[in-house]
Amino acid sequence: MNNASLLRLIPPVLRARDYHLYPGTSTRLVDLWLDGGKALLGHKPPKVLGELKNSAERGLFSPLPHPQEKHFIKALSRLFPNRSFRAYADGSSLNRALSHAAQDVAPLFTWRPFMGNTETLSAYPLIFPVLPWPLAPLALVLDKELEPQFPEGDIIPPAILAATTRAVHNLLASPERGSPKYPKIEKALKTPRHPWKREGIYLSYGDTIDMNFWEALWKQFLEAGFLLPPTPDDPLILPGTLSQGEETKLAALL
Repeated sequence: MNNASLLRLIPPVLRARDYHLYPGTSTRLVDLWLDGGKALLGHKPPKVLGELKNSAERGLFSPLPHPQEKHFIKALSRLFPNRSFRAYADGSSLNRALSHAAQDVAPLFTWRPFMGNTETLSAYPLIFPVLPWPLAPLALVLDKELEPQFPEGDIIPPAILAATTRAVHNLLASPERGSPKYPKIEKALKTPRHPWKREGIYLSYGDTIDMNFWEALWKQFLEAGFLLPPTPDDPLILPGTLSQGEETKLAALL
């Protein structure tokens, strides 16, 4: 069963807010996938929709040059100082750029917010950051000496860049998001032989996972009201808020 097949087991979702999904025919689900981390700050992060709306009202949907590109790069520069950046509209554009430079650059490192200190990233000349906005363009963070291997990226619609820039600023202003306090979950993760490996707010299950096992685990969590990532390649993400009942139930599942 592929990723889409698992996700289609969820009743149609009519609303998503913060860290919850609201199917029309079921009780709400706690989202532990968060779109692979793109909804890390919630499904309705503050001010992001306002930025999108303001740009949309000016008709800035088309991929045309706009000063917003410089604002986006400036925001990324606060996360990754002294680096160069490229933005791509989709995975195909990103893969073409990586294929073009494959013989000349180091492997791509995926960076997730709150997973580690950005000061340690100097060891990685090529970084793919997971940005906290589902409609965000795909970005690459480059050592400056790699610029010749990567020509200019795509022109991204200003409406998309404006919302993404606000999402990056939200991320920069949310250092507390990296350490939610869930004592029951902490206790569960200290149980001997528990299978989860934790790094900050991210949990991964063991070293190697049989997909059939993951599907069974995914369905078990779904039945309990939690959405796991549809693939073990993505980590489980502890959400920013949980009710006491949700924390108790999740701790028992873990």
